Amino acid sequence: MTPLIRAENLGKTFGASGGWFGGASDQVRAVDGVTFDVEAGETLALVGESGCGKSTLGRLLLRLIDPTDGTVRFEGQDVTRLSSAEMRLMRQRMQIIFQDPFGSLSPRRTIGQIIGEPLEIFGLARGRQARRDRVAQLLDQVGLPPAYMDRLPRQFSGGQRQRVGIARAIAVNPAFIVADEPVSALDVSIQAQIINLMQDLQRDAGFSYLFIAHDLAVVRHIADRVAVMYLGRIVEVGPKRLIYDAPQHPYTQALLSAAPEPEVDTISRRIILRGDVPSPSNIPPGCSFHTRCPIAQEICRQDRPPLAQVAPGQLAACHFARPNPIPVADAA
Repeated sequence: MTPLIRAENLGKTFGASGGWFGGASDQVRAVDGVTFDVEAGETLALVGESGCGKSTLGRLLLRLIDPTDGTVRFEGQDVTRLSSAEMRLMRQRMQIIFQDPFGSLSPRRTIGQIIGEPLEIFGLARGRQARRDRVAQLLDQVGLPPAYMDRLPRQFSGGQRQRVGIARAIAVNPAFIVADEPVSALDVSIQAQIINLMQDLQRDAGFSYLFIAHDLAVVRHIADRVAVMYLGRIVEVGPKRLIYDAPQHPYTQALLSAAPEPEVDTISRRIILRGDVPSPSNIPPGCSFHTRCPIAQEICRQDRPPLAQVAPGQLAACHFARPNPIPVADAA
């Protein structure tokens, strides 16, 4: 069965042109040879420290930026080879929810105009009254009174603005949505409401999420599978239960050990990583995590480990990963 999204050897390098006064500029390898799938109807969470390339990867999938190398296939079609006109049509099927509910909405347009714009672009509601009726329906779906459609964004709270952003994303009936840290800018009391809303909408419409986050408590609540990213590379991916209860990569273990209880079930001690995150313009050879890894050995400094299977559905890029002890039937 063809996955909804398949990224294969996807990479993005920034700063390839000359630097100041004609000198060579640093090249930042923001995404480095990433391969993974997103299945129809699932939520794949993408986690990692700030600056690891999560948001860049999300934008590559939507082709908001073009990859340096690799491919992205959506429903079997290579979107990296589409013309501008073809990509414009494809955007009806692929949408994004931004992190900042304040900066992602035009301050000069009403809520009705913001949500109604994609309806007009894709011809989904012809005529002013038809658009207003559809906007009213969308506002009701995200828990806002339809009467709010004539208000400006500044008249709403952060949580209400994010509901507007969600309504705009689902207006065109997409199959895939990149949710880029959609609750990180919101109060904790509002985060659960937005997550529950996103899950309800997904259950009703059947679309897929790439859910980018750093909060492991939020991820545990919404994800079906989890991918862990470090310095532009996926170092572990698998079903949520296996990632949380039997993580195989030392970086995954360190992230989980730093989460407040009871998010970690099997890691009994805090893992303190030594050193700073290396610059993405100077990624260490071999395993890129070896400069901070508590179990690194000479092979880690020399050879880059492949992303290899440690259990059905669970892959880890570590020379010392072992077969996962959790039975597959218990990992769902």
